[in-house]
Amino acid sequence: MPRITTRSRPADTCTALQQAGIAPTWARLYAARGITHPEQVAHRLPQLLPPTGLLHADRAATLLADAIAENKRLLIVADYDADGATACAVGVRGLRMLGAEVDYLVPNRIEHGYGLTPGIVALAAERRPDLLVTVDNGIAAVDGVAAANALGIPVLVTDHHLPGDALPDAACIVDPNQPGCGFASKHLAGVGVMFYVLLALRAELRRRGAYAEKAEPDLRALLDLVALGTVADVVRLDANNRTLVAQGLARMRAGRACAGVNALFRAASRDPSRATVFDLGFMLGPRLNAAGRIDDMALGIECLLADDPVTAQRLAQQLDTLNRERRSIEADMQEEALAILASFNPSDSHSLTAYQPDWHVGVIGILASRLKDKFHRPTLVLARSENGELKGSGRSIPGLHLRDALDLVDKRHPGLILKFGGHAMAAGLTLPEGRHDEFARAFEAVVRELIDPADLEGVIETDGELEPAEHRYELAVEIEHAVWGQGFPAPLFNATFDVLAQRVVGEKHLKLKLGRGGESYEAMRFFHPDPLPERIHAVYGLMPSEFNGQQSLQLKLQHWEPAA
Repeated sequence: MPRITTRSRPADTCTALQQAGIAPTWARLYAARGITHPEQVAHRLPQLLPPTGLLHADRAATLLADAIAENKRLLIVADYDADGATACAVGVRGLRMLGAEVDYLVPNRIEHGYGLTPGIVALAAERRPDLLVTVDNGIAAVDGVAAANALGIPVLVTDHHLPGDALPDAACIVDPNQPGCGFASKHLAGVGVMFYVLLALRAELRRRGAYAEKAEPDLRALLDLVALGTVADVVRLDANNRTLVAQGLARMRAGRACAGVNALFRAASRDPSRATVFDLGFMLGPRLNAAGRIDDMALGIECLLADDPVTAQRLAQQLDTLNRERRSIEADMQEEALAILASFNPSDSHSLTAYQPDWHVGVIGILASRLKDKFHRPTLVLARSENGELKGSGRSIPGLHLRDALDLVDKRHPGLILKFGGHAMAAGLTLPEGRHDEFARAFEAVVRELIDPADLEGVIETDGELEPAEHRYELAVEIEHAVWGQGFPAPLFNATFDVLAQRVVGEKHLKLKLGRGGESYEAMRFFHPDPLPERIHAVYGLMPSEFNGQQSLQLKLQHWEPAA
């Protein structure tokens, strides 16, 4: 059972925030997340880090400005997830706003695999581009860039992933995580990196006098896409990323999102005028990702590029259909995985590797995430690809840097991993056919060496107890509309309650009435219909509810354990 802890919040910081005008409840929440001054949560555009701090952004701007001046053909090579799709749409829209002739190419996950491979370069060359621009990939494309160079096609890499042992021989690389880059935000998503390149390009065009007699393009128009890709990629929401997301949400709520984003809201039956981080991460992002997992991400990119609302809606409905198919495939795979793991005892293992040859390669990442959440172990899920190789996707837990762990496996067992890449919390890899058991043993050995056993217990961090007067509908709305995410978690609270009433609704949810200190609260426990004991210690969030025009507060139970 996970351990419940309360985030520390320095009393002097809480006091200072209150003296600066922050309400007491919010002062506690912010202090627990390292905020020391109201400006850190103002999320104003002038607070963004300047592109001058991003290594080689100026060189990329010069390269692109020269290409625009010479009417060269640009071709963006995108990734097939939501970050890659939004980065591609930002690149295409932004470069066209700035005067470039640009098109895009996105690999098919199953047919082509990830990134700028020599095969993708061959496909790209058929379009006769003068410059290739990668978005959300390329930092590890040593062979792909070499193939492009051999054809006389220079490559501009824009990426945010960690580099391998060698950098590709590209004309320019913009990646905050490349050696020598001192950019203060190492957590830009791929779409954020592309947005910064556009900022640098506009500054270069301004320097060249391009806007002496005409208005500059307003790149703020791209922030809805930047926000969507940043949240969907689950990058760390540091201050810079929170500003990008907050500004994008503001545009959505003001009715200034692009047709594709608005169409995705409608397909998800959500209201863009009340857009939240939850909408981006759990409603729009999965629908966009479904194209890359099940079909072809070109469908998602076309939705984001559409200016006609009717066209955008038709494409968004196709994405919604694919997402339903993805959920069905995922449910079947999860049922199979749990059956395979019926005898799996987490106390016996520090990691989890699951393999079925016929699992859908496009859905193994989601399955890895589900199994990681259930067993709280670093998890790799493998499936057989069409060429016989095993494709794997992994998710980690706090305490284990997944890409570093795979790197150690690779160094100790040369040839076992054909290729790998990723982040601390998520990674992908390819294995030779038939070597999944050997990999599972090697991965388990490395995880046992790297991870602290205490990290395997699981910890739920909360913001402690709320006073009865703080349980307000208005506070729930304020929390819902704020920017939360990886590294800046949404508030959770904990307290002991009497279970006054409970009933199953919708066959899979539990509707509750909880009592504490003479007050009663409506509550929901989603996707867990099992009855609760008479007294519980619960971890919960605040959830605004509206029904028949009536506004009320509900508690959303995330975790519970029996109370004395």
